[in-house]
Amino acid sequence: MSFIEHISSIISISTSLEEEIKTISKKISISKGNSILNIGERSENLFFIEKGLLRGYYFDDGKEVTNWFAQETEFATCFYSFIADKPSFEIIQALEDCELIQIPYYRLQNLYKSFPETERIGRVITENYYIKLEERILSLQFKTAKERYQKLVSTKASLLQRASLGQIASYLGITQETLSRIRSEM
Repeated sequence: MSFIEHISSIISISTSLEEEIKTISKKISISKGNSILNIGERSENLFFIEKGLLRGYYFDDGKEVTNWFAQETEFATCFYSFIADKPSFEIIQALEDCELIQIPYYRLQNLYKSFPETERIGRVITENYYIKLEERILSLQFKTAKERYQKLVSTKASLLQRASLGQIASYLGITQETLSRIRSEM
């Protein structure tokens, strides 16, 4: 699904709004393994994923910890940095070759002012992000490792073929050995 099609599923888009979105956004390609944001940089862009898979990760005692995955038709950025205009605490890396739509923060703010109906898009993106964040926190606090893995299998099974087992294990908050044991039990 293209970016315009996705936005059109949220709000009705006039021709003038569609043209403005095309003007302020930029399609970029990122090769597998490359980063679009590094620790300490300011996240000045919101990305819509038309093709590919991104992950956000940080380091804890020298170990990579995967914080999130985002795939086709999802938005990605370091939201803390993007909204608060603070340095990022994470790296955003392409796990596959990606086709992204990039929208700078300042242009998004101008779009909200010029086309107030677009604030609904921002609200929907923020609400979806908050729901995912809340579900992740609750899952890490109250679900067993096996339950977290089963949820991942039922909601994002494609990640099992698209991300490494080490990345999936760190996302689930478990070791790779524990993940292997859970997988063999199922």
